[in-house]
Amino acid sequence: MNEREIKDIIACVLEKYASATGQTVVPSSDGSVFAEASARHVHLTIADVERLFGAGEKLNPVRDLSQPGQFLSDKRVKLVTRKGTIDNVAVLGPERPETQVELSMTDCRSLGLKAPVRMSGDLSGAADVCIFGDKGCIEATGSVIVAKAHIHMTPGDARAFGVSDGQHVKVRVESARPLTLDDVVIRVSEKFALAMHIDLDEANACLLDKTAKAYIVK
Repeated sequence: MNEREIKDIIACVLEKYASATGQTVVPSSDGSVFAEASARHVHLTIADVERLFGAGEKLNPVRDLSQPGQFLSDKRVKLVTRKGTIDNVAVLGPERPETQVELSMTDCRSLGLKAPVRMSGDLSGAADVCIFGDKGCIEATGSVIVAKAHIHMTPGDARAFGVSDGQHVKVRVESARPLTLDDVVIRVSEKFALAMHIDLDEANACLLDKTAKAYIVK
């Protein structure tokens, strides 16, 4: 089977999907986007790593993540507010210019926080939390957000899907509990790998698993 025949088969499948759902699917190599759930986690500055874990300490990789250069580190922290605590929260690396805590809305409610839905890096109106490490604690003022659903892609991916950086799209997740997510933001960079990130609340709502397929729709 040659490349043209494969593309014809993919186009046929996409046309049948569009006919069944009334939606137009943006084609890619296989018509879908890899989707994964992003659990609660923390990003730390170099200074805050040392405050929490000791002078000279740094984030050491344990496992690579889907985005190039990003990793699960060997550090864990506790989040504390007057209303509650969450233990064993992952710290992701490498270190960042600003400390940032990304939680689900369910997590925020358990901590009594009113955190805004924001893109990573946008801490405007972010909530406050205390972060405890093995050797110290910090008051992370204006650090907590609920991450907006987004898709990482390269410029080549963006051309294939017919989208652009910063564009807001709908994504249909075909799973045991199919769901369409509105207002998913496209993020384009040569440094990215194609993947959609949603939080655990969204993942649970659509019963996301390894067999699920996500399609950008118009």
